[in-house]
Amino acid sequence: MAFGDLDSGAGSRPMAEINMIPLIDVMLVLLIVFMVTAPLLTHAVKVDLPKVASQPEVQHPEDIRLAIKPDGTLFWNDAAVDAAVLPGLMARAATANPVPELHIRADREVPYGRVAAVMAQASRAGLDRIGFVSEPAPTP
Repeated sequence: MAFGDLDSGAGSRPMAEINMIPLIDVMLVLLIVFMVTAPLLTHAVKVDLPKVASQPEVQHPEDIRLAIKPDGTLFWNDAAVDAAVLPGLMARAATANPVPELHIRADREVPYGRVAAVMAQASRAGLDRIGFVSEPAPTP
């Protein structure tokens, strides 16, 4: 669309407008390409994840707290016990209905072998629900 006079004798001047037709064609081709490729970019493995809310663990009164200090001292519900008495306490606790959970609080200096031995004793006694208690890292 050129604006000017209808006088054809003025000579031919270059057109001073931008031709929009090729620009629109390129834009439509890009739009179609993006519409086709966009669904392919969101391809993911479909997994039905469980929906849960994280809440602090509530201590039940029947849960057993077993603490292990670095020197090997054992505490059954905050009372010091001998290692020889521990299997009997575990066997007695396993006969309760329902079977309580065993919460192990081991010092970071306790060797893993000692913690594994206590876990094996608990499993042999029938305490299958074992948890480890830790403290959250301090926030800076």
